[in-house]
Amino acid sequence: MSSISELRGKKALVTGASGFIGGRLRDALLEAGAEVVAIRRPGSPPSKRGRSVEARYEDVPGLTRLLADEQPDLVFHVAGATKGVTPKDFRDANVMPTENLLAAARAAHPGMARFVLMSSLTSWGPSAKDRPHEETHNARPIELYGQSKLESELITTRQAEIPWTILRPGGVYGPGDVDYFNLFKEAASGRNVFFGNRQRWWSAIHVDDLVEASLRASVHPAAARQAYFACDGVPLTWERFQELIKAAAGRRVFDLDLPEFLVDLAAFGGELVTAIDKKPRLFNRQKATMGKQQAWTCSSAKLRRDLGWSSRVPVEDGVPSTFDWYRRERWL
Repeated sequence: MSSISELRGKKALVTGASGFIGGRLRDALLEAGAEVVAIRRPGSPPSKRGRSVEARYEDVPGLTRLLADEQPDLVFHVAGATKGVTPKDFRDANVMPTENLLAAARAAHPGMARFVLMSSLTSWGPSAKDRPHEETHNARPIELYGQSKLESELITTRQAEIPWTILRPGGVYGPGDVDYFNLFKEAASGRNVFFGNRQRWWSAIHVDDLVEASLRASVHPAAARQAYFACDGVPLTWERFQELIKAAAGRRVFDLDLPEFLVDLAAFGGELVTAIDKKPRLFNRQKATMGKQQAWTCSSAKLRRDLGWSSRVPVEDGVPSTFDWYRRERWL
C-alpha cells in the first residue's frame, strides 16, 4: 500500500503556500522529506519554509519555463479565492490558474506523477439533509465560487496527459483559518451568533486531516484520475459545532439567533458597501443563499476505501485545539 513515506526525495510544486491550507500542506511535505517549491505572486515575500519562486498565473510562457526548469514530481494546486464581486473575479482566481498550470505542464513536463487539485464541496452544491453527497451524485453548484471550482475540475479531468486527483473538502477549520475564526472570536467575547442556521447541517474537516488526504492522494496509484469528497465522516449541525466553541471559550457565552430576514438585510448591505469600495466580502447575498440550504454534507467513504485514509481529528478535539492555537498566537 502506498504511504506518505514515498514523498521523501520527491519535488513538489505548491500553489497557495502562503494561505491557510497551502501553508499547512507545505510544512507537512517538508516534514515528509519532500523538496518543496512554492509559487508566489510577484512582490509577495518569499516562503518562510522551503523555497519559493515568483510567477504570474496569466503568463503561460513563464509558467512553462518554470515547470521546465523545476521538473516537479507533484503539483499541489491549492491557490484560489473564496471571495469575489463578479464571475470574472472567480474565474481569474480559480479557473484561469488551473487552466494555465495544466497547459504549462503538458508543454514542459507531461511526465509528472500527479496534479492534485484542491476543489470544494461547493462545486457539487448543497446536499439533501439525509443524503450526503457521494461521488456518483450530480454537480449542481448554486453560487459563483462553487461554479468556478466545478469549472476548474472539468478543465482538469478533460485533459488526458497529466494524471490528476481532485479533493472536495467540506468546511475546513483549524489553526490559521480566518473564515471560521469570527465564531471563535465572538465566543471569546461572550457571544454566540446563529445566522438563521442553528439546525442546518454541514460536513467539517480539520486542516490536518485534509493535508494527510492530500499527501496520500498524491502518491497512491488508486487515486490517479479520481475525485474524492473529504470530511470527518460525521455531519453535524451548526448548533453542535458552536456549542463546542462555547465550551472551549471557558466563560459564559450568550446565544443570539438572527432571523433570516436580518441575515438577508446584512448581506444586501455588504454588497452595497462592496459596490462603493470594490472590495469583495465573504458575506453577501450569494453566501446568504448558501446559508439557507438545509445541508452541505458529503461522505468520505470512497476516500477511506481507496486510500486507507481516516479522519484523526474529530471536532470534539479539533475545536478546542484550534481555540488554543488562536490564543497562543494572540489572535484572541
